[in-house]
Amino acid sequence: MNIQILTVGKLKEKYLIQGIAEYTKRLGPYAKVTMIEVADEKAPEILSDAEMVQVKNKEGERILAKIDSDVHVIALAIEGKQKSSEEFAEGLDRLATYGKSKIAFVIGGSLGLGEAVLKRSDEKLSFGKLTLPHQLMRLVLVEQVYRAFRINRGEPYHK
Repeated sequence: MNIQILTVGKLKEKYLIQGIAEYTKRLGPYAKVTMIEVADEKAPEILSDAEMVQVKNKEGERILAKIDSDVHVIALAIEGKQKSSEEFAEGLDRLATYGKSKIAFVIGGSLGLGEAVLKRSDEKLSFGKLTLPHQLMRLVLVEQVYRAFRINRGEPYHK
């Protein structure tokens, strides 16, 4: 399985970089994982609603340019479907079973994802109603993907 994790902005925090590298390494026997960062749109701290839409749209254009047409896209969005780790694992297994071996998880910037990205998505996934920093979400996601592969293979890790 080929998994892309598309994100907005450059990751700078060393502890997050190390954690993501660790889980990406652990995922090696199960899947090829590629992290793709697109530039975040520079904007002032206080934005109007229209300016927020503009920023999300520009970031969305950069994201969509990195997604091939044959990729199953899962957008991380607070309004997405919440799943247990087992349900998430089952969904990944089902995708692999039915020939969707290319998956892209998309994590937006601090303002979220633009409408075009959400429309291109095959599904929307939420990790809960809590607001998490988008940089931290990368680590949470890669850990859950690793957990899903371990669950699907009946290997110890998930308790």
